[in-house]
Amino acid sequence: MHLFGRILIVSVFCFGFCLAWAGDNHPPLTNSSSASNPGLLQSTYRIEAGLDGEIFPVFANYASLQKAQERRFGVVAITISNTSSETLRQRVRVEIPGWSNTEIQPIELNAGAQRTLLFAPSFLPRLYQNREIVAAIASVSVTDSEGRNLYSATIPVRLRSSEDMYWGEGFKYASFVASWVTPHRPEVESALSRAKEYTSDRRLPGYEDWKNSREQEQETYREARAIYSALQGAGLSYVKSSLTLGGHQRVSERVRMPYVSLLGNSANCIDAVVLYASLFENLSMDAEVVIVPGHAYVGVRVAPGSPRFLMIDAALTGRTNFEAAVASARRGLARHGAAQITQILIPEARSSGIYPMP
Repeated sequence: MHLFGRILIVSVFCFGFCLAWAGDNHPPLTNSSSASNPGLLQSTYRIEAGLDGEIFPVFANYASLQKAQERRFGVVAITISNTSSETLRQRVRVEIPGWSNTEIQPIELNAGAQRTLLFAPSFLPRLYQNREIVAAIASVSVTDSEGRNLYSATIPVRLRSSEDMYWGEGFKYASFVASWVTPHRPEVESALSRAKEYTSDRRLPGYEDWKNSREQEQETYREARAIYSALQGAGLSYVKSSLTLGGHQRVSERVRMPYVSLLGNSANCIDAVVLYASLFENLSMDAEVVIVPGHAYVGVRVAPGSPRFLMIDAALTGRTNFEAAVASARRGLARHGAAQITQILIPEARSSGIYPMP
């Protein structure tokens, strides 16, 4: 949408997924504001924010960790069109007042050209401590090379709870659940400290390269059973608690952080899965999140380089023994074809830049 003229024109409409994605996957646009600049070098601006105006902390954290020129999406996208006959040189500032730092990007745009800048200012800790949907604004300002103000605008946004996971259609964004795998939380460390007491030698060594594959597989099973027994002994058991507020409820849900599950001794299937994955990753073991229709399982690679994973129905913690939870996972996965199974290998998610949320 191109806007010309000397007066300010603003329109607000819906926008697809967490900002202007690069490439052919660009979604339909939604929460956006467009305006023309009546200054000497005329230009137009289109502002887009969030998913239907809603900003999910998991995506904001991911984007803020990327270099601006390498981002596939951002928290705010600004499309600038140079409608003049001269080269445009500007500085664009974006922030979510009270919630984020300010990000500044310079732009040099030839006459008649158009470019989209993707912004992901680093958010303050309060965003990741927020547990409910709250109203905020995205603030945008543009200055010229001499610091003169050319354009400013705000656009309403809603900040989602830090526990809100947006899966997308067909679990398209399932890999972002790796942000809930938080191996270095003190509560995770404490859980492992308790788990070692459930082993005969009081050790949780993870993988040991001096063992052969059969010996390591036995050790992996032993450590996984100790972790399961420790969580069960601490009182962890199933409580659903997946309700989330805001839009897209069909393809989003609340996922409790592992420390929340540990403090409350409550976890549904996906909560328990990311908790177990955090414990395994802390031990430098390859963890896997496996999602099937209506349920989730956790896996741990049985030995370095092995294609085999020990699968656990983590939601059974507190209700049955470890062997039964392993058998349940085996039966459950056997009931689904490959097209119904979504696998997220945590080391691969890390390699793609998906890190634990703060």
